[in-house]
Amino acid sequence: MPTSMSTQEVRTSRGKEKRVRTVALIGPPNSGKSTLFNRLTRLRQSVGNYPGITVEHRSGSFLVQGEQVRVIDLPGVYSLAPFSEDECVAVDVLKGRMEGTCVPDAVLLVLDATSLTRQLDLAISVIALGLPTLVLLNMADLFAKRGGEIDPLKLALELGAPVALVSATQGTGLNAVERFLEQGNAKPSVPLPVLNGPSQSRSWASQLERRAGYRSALPAQWTRRLDALVLHRIWGPLIFIVVVGAVFQSVFGLGQPLSNALQNLLNLLGQKTAVMIAQPFLRSLLLDGIWKGVSSVLIFLPQILLLFLFIGLLEDSGYLARAALISDRTMRSVGLNGKAFIPLLSAYACAVPAIMVTRTIENKRDRLATILIAPFMTCSARLPVYTLLISAFIPERPVIGPLLGSRALAMLSLYVLGFLVAIGTAKILKSSVLKSASIPFVLELPEYRWPTWQSIGLRLLDRGRVFTRQVGTVILAASLVIWALTYFPFQHGHPPQLEHSAIARVGQFIEPVIQPLGFNWKIGVGLLTSVVAREVIVGTLGTLYATDPSTHSMSLQTALRHDLTFPGAMALLIFFAFAMQCTSTLAVVRRETNSWAWPAIQFVYMSSVAYVAALATNQLLTLWK
Repeated sequence: MPTSMSTQEVRTSRGKEKRVRTVALIGPPNSGKSTLFNRLTRLRQSVGNYPGITVEHRSGSFLVQGEQVRVIDLPGVYSLAPFSEDECVAVDVLKGRMEGTCVPDAVLLVLDATSLTRQLDLAISVIALGLPTLVLLNMADLFAKRGGEIDPLKLALELGAPVALVSATQGTGLNAVERFLEQGNAKPSVPLPVLNGPSQSRSWASQLERRAGYRSALPAQWTRRLDALVLHRIWGPLIFIVVVGAVFQSVFGLGQPLSNALQNLLNLLGQKTAVMIAQPFLRSLLLDGIWKGVSSVLIFLPQILLLFLFIGLLEDSGYLARAALISDRTMRSVGLNGKAFIPLLSAYACAVPAIMVTRTIENKRDRLATILIAPFMTCSARLPVYTLLISAFIPERPVIGPLLGSRALAMLSLYVLGFLVAIGTAKILKSSVLKSASIPFVLELPEYRWPTWQSIGLRLLDRGRVFTRQVGTVILAASLVIWALTYFPFQHGHPPQLEHSAIARVGQFIEPVIQPLGFNWKIGVGLLTSVVAREVIVGTLGTLYATDPSTHSMSLQTALRHDLTFPGAMALLIFFAFAMQCTSTLAVVRRETNSWAWPAIQFVYMSSVAYVAALATNQLLTLWK
């Protein structure tokens, strides 16, 4: 993927080189910057890391009068004072100091029109860089609806840069971006003052607003009313619990029928294909080695997309910021603060970007503690394993009427269990090797907004693309390797029985270690392959049971019931709730900490917790049964 921020020369089909302009997109968090980025670039987007660091950036392209323009979505920052890693990256990119980049051709500065007073500091810092800058006052629809007023022309004269009122959610006013890029990107024309300290900044902002005819918008009544309930000392946490419970009930209640329908469709396609292939070796390769291994994971796509749909709705509506505030008390009880909540919440999607998000935590010891506990949070890669085992071994029964069923409760319990162990680990770390003084938690709460379906849709499309890419690469490769090891070595010119295959020898070698947990050698093979990525175990088991004559015609859930006891299945769930089964996470922890010691300690600690907890679960449930 292209990562250069500078004006680039790209070769056309005729061999000539054509200039591509690059525009940096910058603004505070919750200003609608990402919505504007999605509106401009649509699906022409890519994600990567800046060279040498873990700060993530998104880049995309759009056309202006037939000319391609690349836009770089910089991290959301409140200022260009280089304190946090985000702010350092923004300054380095804008000044062309980032490795492999040059100064961008222009800057799109996105500010929230309803909170302009607090964001003018960023405006003066960006414009003072001397780059051609277009100031976009976003949320223009809400600003006008609530009685806000401003004269964009007067503000532009004061700032020395063009100003436009836009609404990224509605798509209005965005033709100003095209006009700005067509006009040759003139540099700022007015010298801006140098401000020292908050008092000077507030004084200058007030004078500027007065000269620009700015009248602030009235506070949103719904935001005040909802916050009185959502942030209530008692009702707030209860509402949070209800919201989370409803999400998981929906994932099972709506997602399970969709997954079953997809599984039936994939099984039907596999059977139709098998009839058309006469050669046994090729039929086994395509059906057992590829189709059943890949499809056994692919069927969980509806549930994963549903989970990300609800997370996206909660995030875009502004509720998740309130959840961070609610959790601050819990975070402080273990020595962290509310800023740790956002990375931990991100870890429910994937631990890799969650660990990157910890760069917003100023205290290095708090950041390291958050990095070490983030993989305990239940990521989306665990979801196929959870769904498979819960659906196979836990019957669906109402727990709280239609609001919460037994399967949703089981999954919710696993999420809570991972969180509790993460908090307990943080308590140990922050009271010993990573002890440090607490720092205040400052968070700007965005107003409640209706999420845009375009933004949600793009996010789901991206998650679906990532999941299917994983299925089509890592899981496909693992399924083929597992199938090959079940097919060899040949005995008397024929494939061996599964128990005598190469893969069985590997599983039987480690079986004495895992047998006390209630696992057989097939589960052991799945545990080994899942070190690459957690969900690989589902594809591995799908391939193993497909090549076993005794379970060949069974669904994977039925095959697991054939081999696993209920205590063993619950122990497997507990093992996956705690184990560090992800090489990508280990790699990013090493890169973040600049040491192999911390990821090694993390892997040994999490594996030990997983083994002991799974052993206790199997033994206790066996005795209780």
